[in-house]
Amino acid sequence: MFSKEESRILRQEFWTSFGKSFPRKWILYDTKLKGLSFKFHFDNRTALIALDLEDDLENRINYWEQLIALKSILLDDYLPEAIYEEAYFLNNEKEISRIYVSLEQKVSIHNKNSWRDVMEFFNENMSLFEAFFEEYKAIIEG
Repeated sequence: MFSKEESRILRQEFWTSFGKSFPRKWILYDTKLKGLSFKFHFDNRTALIALDLEDDLENRINYWEQLIALKSILLDDYLPEAIYEEAYFLNNEKEISRIYVSLEQKVSIHNKNSWRDVMEFFNENMSLFEAFFEEYKAIIEG
């Protein structure tokens, strides 16, 4: 078991190491589409990349409809493991829509032995997700 401070230091070490290992500018929040953002998530159980829709319901529905129309392209050409969840609840009980890919192995941000696998998973899959987004951004905008 790790103290909050030890856990914070390990998380900081991971993200610093990831940035040094894969030095590039990720899109993340800079999509230029209100309420649509990419996320990396890594905790003591899971690692995933996600495209989150967090805006007002009308915008979420509009973006979601476009992303559903592009689903076969995303799955066939970019991320075959992507999971679409129209109603996804965050830990704070906020409802969003999310498309995500999870790393299918046991990992923990507290275990440095799993870091390399997670970093490679993040780099490979987020690069593909961003390539899809750049290619189809105009369609997603509607």
